[in-house]
Amino acid sequence: MKCHDNSYGGLKMKIKALLAASVAGVMFAGSVLAGTLDDVRARGKLNCIINTGLAGFAAPDDKGNWQGFDVDFCKAVAAAVLGDANKVSYTTATGKTRFTKLAAGEGEILSRNTTWTFSRDVDLAQTFIGVNYYDGQGFMVPKKLGVKSAKELDGASVCIQTGTTTELNLAEFFAGNKMKYNPVPIETNAEAQELYKAGRCDVYTTDASGLYATKMSFDNPDAHIVLPEIVSKEPLGPVVRHGDDQWADIVSWVLRAMMAAEEKGITSKNVKKLAAQDNKDKEINRLLGKDPLQGLSKLGLSADWAVNVISQVGNYAESFERNLYPLTIVRGMNALYRDGGLHYIPPIK
Repeated sequence: MKCHDNSYGGLKMKIKALLAASVAGVMFAGSVLAGTLDDVRARGKLNCIINTGLAGFAAPDDKGNWQGFDVDFCKAVAAAVLGDANKVSYTTATGKTRFTKLAAGEGEILSRNTTWTFSRDVDLAQTFIGVNYYDGQGFMVPKKLGVKSAKELDGASVCIQTGTTTELNLAEFFAGNKMKYNPVPIETNAEAQELYKAGRCDVYTTDASGLYATKMSFDNPDAHIVLPEIVSKEPLGPVVRHGDDQWADIVSWVLRAMMAAEEKGITSKNVKKLAAQDNKDKEINRLLGKDPLQGLSKLGLSADWAVNVISQVGNYAESFERNLYPLTIVRGMNALYRDGGLHYIPPIK
């Protein structure tokens, strides 16, 4: 009996030790995942993961400074949390490496034309904070091929980026139309351009936005056409790691603030004037810090966070027009709901 008591007592001690270890493990995990805002502020710079190079979305200018629609979003988050849109350090990633780099902590945000899917959201334990660009997969071919439809591509060689949703979409489209193709795998958009221009593949397939960006980078863009078929849904958007709800809320509301600003007519040119006056539209007052916004303290941001975003980067329309209009990309599905698009912003209240 005594031996039994000792065994029982030992078992209880082991259980307590295991529970303590479990709690400690949870606390440790929380300390790793949470506190992103504090980490960024302590460093004084936001780390952002972007494309290796895609005109209009993320590409260096002639001075080596990164510019583009996705780059603008990195700047917007930096403006919100640090007060300065230029306090961003950029890390490039391919389709294969982007999620690994985010999970490894090489950036606090992945802002790189990334499709929101079930498996990426759930299986990879990533948090998509919203859609900043509605897209769909298309096909580009040289005009000299005389092809008018993607359904005429039986037997074609196709350049396709590995580690992307386009691989599965391509396979399903060709199988569904009882066609065959020869895949030419590539890692980056730059590699795809070179192989495509060299005639190593008849077709380049990726998101339609990427096709237009690639086409406009050619010396003779009119010698290539984007075929009419769009064969997938590609809701693209910024991504953060699971586990820090405060950070996810911050990043998601920066995107919504840029869209809400467009909806309310707030631009980089008039935002400071609107922030200084009492506006009849109280939603404008709340967004710009004139009136209290319930819950703002939980985000850990200053009252003028949205003013910093809009004054330094612009609203959603300003960013879109600055970066994507030169590629002849129209708003389409990326217009606000009131203009026939899909972007619908929750109330700022």
